[in-house]
Amino acid sequence: MHVLAAQITLFAPFVHSLKEKRMILRSMEDRVKHKFNVSVAEVGKQDTHQIIVLGIACVSETAAQTETVISEVIRFIEGHTDADITDIAYCEI
Repeated sequence: MHVLAAQITLFAPFVHSLKEKRMILRSMEDRVKHKFNVSVAEVGKQDTHQIIVLGIACVSETAAQTETVISEVIRFIEGHTDADITDIAYCEI
């Protein structure tokens, strides 16, 4: 069993309130969860409206599978939001 977690930080200058951030975040979380069957949660900067910090975790049989899924999730996020990814950190368990 292999577990890979990624922390993705996004900057969204077009967001002007926490309510707007939560709407964007909820939509993104739902789409990623349903498309890739991974765990997704906001893991930081919850009171900062223009910064989104997502934690994504994937469990699979091989390390290559987890890396592939996380990479696909990152590409999906890049292609489906106007926010800029400013940082990605990985943690393999």
